[in-house]
Amino acid sequence: MSFSRLGIFVLIIATVLTATNCSFYNRVASRKNLVDGSEAYKGRKFAEAEALFRRATERDPDGSTLEGRIAQVFLARTLHSEYVGDRQKTSLAEAAIEAYKKALTFDANDQSSYKAVAGLYENLDKTDEWQRWVTERSANESIKPQYRADALIALAAKQNSCANSISDTEATKKPAKRDGKDVFQYVKPADPAEFDKMKACIEQGKKLVDQALTLETDEVKNAKNVDVNPLTDAQLVALGDAVQSFESARSYKASMLIQDSRLAEMEGREDDAAKLREEANAAREAYVELSTVTANIQAEKDARVEEAKANANANANANAGNNAGS
Repeated sequence: MSFSRLGIFVLIIATVLTATNCSFYNRVASRKNLVDGSEAYKGRKFAEAEALFRRATERDPDGSTLEGRIAQVFLARTLHSEYVGDRQKTSLAEAAIEAYKKALTFDANDQSSYKAVAGLYENLDKTDEWQRWVTERSANESIKPQYRADALIALAAKQNSCANSISDTEATKKPAKRDGKDVFQYVKPADPAEFDKMKACIEQGKKLVDQALTLETDEVKNAKNVDVNPLTDAQLVALGDAVQSFESARSYKASMLIQDSRLAEMEGREDDAAKLREEANAAREAYVELSTVTANIQAEKDARVEEAKANANANANANAGNNAGS
């Protein structure tokens, strides 16, 4: 090997080692920023926490390390908390939105950051931005199906509220009897435009709910048969996460069918109204099925927490006894 080749080889090795050491140093420094920033955040020293988290994100703007990705989320949450502390500072809300959006480029399944952005748009009364944000999420095929379903149900919930605000008024529901029971009989609102609006909201709401339910996985459909006791903690969390969105979807299915039955009554379609009420009852039963799964998962989590506490207390008592006897 000639001297020139040896020199080049040494230069390459030195460059690699320097880059490696720099990367290692940056990660260590970022970890310290995360620890110090978390302490500042807990102490509600948000400006200090923001500065520390921002330093960590600047070392890894592409989120290539775990530290960089965590720092981005922590920065977003800190900006969010600063805005909550003073809602006149809407620039902080806008900055938080952008920080959350960047965090989502690192992990599209970051449901917490997605919901934070949606919530901030609502707080800022940015209805169009909220609609666009949630609609884009509902169409994102790269994320988990339950997260797409969650977005679809958020959109459907708006349509359900729209329909209910028109159907559930003193002017549109009158006391009546059905099969010997006290019920309400629904009549058209006086304003035809309101009736047309209600009709459109029901049509769109039902469409969105049905879209969400098509995303229901076999895991969710078979969840009622799962014995949660032998599942690991991680499996419990994963099952609960999968079930939750579709539990909500089944609930809104029932709600939209109820709204549709009211519409049928308003139009004098009594047979259709009766059929829709039956379908709503069936949808409620399907919702309760998943609600029971959710309750079982939570009960198992609670039992494990209590068991861990009991074991910790038993170990502490045993250690105390051993120390006293020594």
